[in-house]
Amino acid sequence: MSNNEQQITNNTIVSLTNVSIFQQENKVLDEVNLKIDRGEFCYLIGKTGSGKSSLLKTLYGDLIFKNGIGEVAGFDLSQLNRKSIPLLRRKLGIVFQDFNLLEDRTVGENLDFVLQATGWEDAAERKNRINDILTDVGLFHKSFKMPHEISGGEQQRVVIARALLNSPELILADEPTGNLDPETSDEILFLLRNLARNNNTAVIFATHDYRILEKFNGRIIRCQKGKVLDEENFVF
Repeated sequence: MSNNEQQITNNTIVSLTNVSIFQQENKVLDEVNLKIDRGEFCYLIGKTGSGKSSLLKTLYGDLIFKNGIGEVAGFDLSQLNRKSIPLLRRKLGIVFQDFNLLEDRTVGENLDFVLQATGWEDAAERKNRINDILTDVGLFHKSFKMPHEISGGEQQRVVIARALLNSPELILADEPTGNLDPETSDEILFLLRNLARNNNTAVIFATHDYRILEKFNGRIIRCQKGKVLDEENFVF
């Protein structure tokens, strides 16, 4: 293998070849061919029920991989099991529309819970990591706030911080701005784009808000009629 070929291989974070995606026995997407590189920001669009969430669930091992060739963050999707799925997810940051924060814990305690659950044993190291990541998302001063004491946009920033704690190679954002107003949605989008660029982290940003696409052009991956169409750098 040439040096150039090796570089291309090492730079790829998602690779799907002739993949079919199922919800139980129902085929949702067919002949999916997709390659995403480290540091790349991609929009994932499509109507409700078009397969966006199913595609993301396949990438983080929540749906059984049935056929084709698939690799995410160095993991063969066809070989995932109970032991390897948690290892895969440590390399991923997952951001949902629903915040799912622990309401009886402060912002800092929410993040500390995740660090402890993923093997961070040293309390001082956890504290430093929490401070660093909250600074990155502009919430250093909100560490001691309860989730209900901060705005929806700030809660989504906490969710993004939670997803970034273990320095993921890929962030999967499933309608992360669906419950937010346009101005706050733009702030969240800017945050994720900057994080992707600064940390060489790939981001797949699923959305039905075409206003965002019109305002911030970029690579678009579209789920439509059972297919995944890669429109590369599409500009409205």
